[in-house]
Amino acid sequence: VQLQACGGGLVQPGGSLRLSCAISERAFSGYTVAWFRQAPGEDQTFVAAVRFGDGNTFYGDSVEGRFTISRDKSKNTVYLQMNSLKPEDSASYHCAARPSNLNSGSTRYRRNYDYWGQGTQVTVSS
Repeated sequence: VQLQACGGGLVQPGGSLRLSCAISERAFSGYTVAWFRQAPGEDQTFVAAVRFGDGNTFYGDSVEGRFTISRDKSKNTVYLQMNSLKPEDSASYHCAARPSNLNSGSTRYRRNYDYWGQGTQVTVSS
């Protein structure tokens, strides 16, 4: 399974970006797909996750209310819509997948994901 992330770029504070994560094979109902981010010198942190089957979503505390994760089953793609961006959102964003449903208590741990894509850089700056 390969994951291809794209959509990063430079945006001003308050702006928006949409990231995409394309999955190389059909993501069956049992998949959970997540976004993590890592800024230079910092640990990788959980951003958001979605379960492909039922569409349940989960968010990290720092992005809830500003970011929206969604999936398009027909395109085998997960999106991360990021609004009201702040300089502290600047990081390399990585998507990850696990071929099983994760519950809310498990989605935020990177050790629970089997497949990872390359990062896409998001820079929020004026």
